[in-house]
Amino acid sequence: MTGSWLLLYCRAGFEKECAADILEQTGRLDIHGYVRTREGSGYVQYFPQSEVWDRRRDTLRFGDLIFARQLIHVLAELDVLSPEDRLTPLMSAIRATKRRYSDLLLETADTNEAKSLSPLLRAFAVPLRRALESESLIGHDRSPRLHVFFPSGTAALVGLSEPDNASPWPLGIPRLKFPRGAPSRSTLKLDEAFRVFVPDPERDLRPGMTAVDLGAAPGGWTWQLVQRHIRTIAVDNGALDPVLLDSGIVEHLRADGFRYRPAKPVDWLVCDMVEQPLRIAALIADWLVEGRCRRAIFNLKLPMKKRYQCVMDCHALMMERLKTARMSGRVAFRHLYHDRAEVTGYADCLPPKV
Repeated sequence: MTGSWLLLYCRAGFEKECAADILEQTGRLDIHGYVRTREGSGYVQYFPQSEVWDRRRDTLRFGDLIFARQLIHVLAELDVLSPEDRLTPLMSAIRATKRRYSDLLLETADTNEAKSLSPLLRAFAVPLRRALESESLIGHDRSPRLHVFFPSGTAALVGLSEPDNASPWPLGIPRLKFPRGAPSRSTLKLDEAFRVFVPDPERDLRPGMTAVDLGAAPGGWTWQLVQRHIRTIAVDNGALDPVLLDSGIVEHLRADGFRYRPAKPVDWLVCDMVEQPLRIAALIADWLVEGRCRRAIFNLKLPMKKRYQCVMDCHALMMERLKTARMSGRVAFRHLYHDRAEVTGYADCLPPKV
């Protein structure tokens, strides 16, 4: 048994986008269902209605979702937990799953309201883990992870996530420290993007590679490239942090990010300019089809309304441009933890088909 329905974590305020996302992705697999959401809750529930679910649930890929931070298959619901004894009913529910797990993740929503449950989770984590270990229910390599999610202090959901089809981080949130010396907090967005979109950094982010950073000032994204010893052209009419120039591998060009093109193709294009999303998507597509870069990471500043549709429109535009140019490649988007009202995109391409 994998689970009868799904729990998806998301940023509070983006429940509608997360719901539209899971409905779109499951619909493509001919899986039909419905969602339950509550604005500001930080999570979405998806209930499949199709018999196809049992056959195709494993084809749903976490990496294809945009607004979900985590993908959990729910195995049991406990609606009424006594504050005097939460352990006994939870252990009973976990035993009933008839599975063993690699690790335990005790979680609640990433909202200000849910933070009041943090003391409960800290206090409960040790006795629950000890109880699981005493029955040899956790600590098994290559097994799913056990999630116990508390929507409140008197209710819990028991579920699992598959390590190869979920976020590796608790709550789907990478806990990145702001690096000393970085020019701006935006540096964390590119750091997280590399961790999400680049599975083999030793191969794809090698020292000596070349990059262009459009809209670079004051240099938060350029800083990430410099730390990886990637030679970078930083394009912005604004001032760049002088420390970056002292690195010896950064060239600052005061130019229009939409008009600039490098003399030679580069390995990476990164872009965090404030502009209409479709215009940014078209710019990145131009670089790809012109052969100016092989890979790109970029941000789309989303409108207040129809945010999900905006992302879909940008994806369609880029894929159509690649298709017209007879190029194959990948275009993916993810609402990262360090994003706010924006999403981060990744794109790469292969040479034209002969």
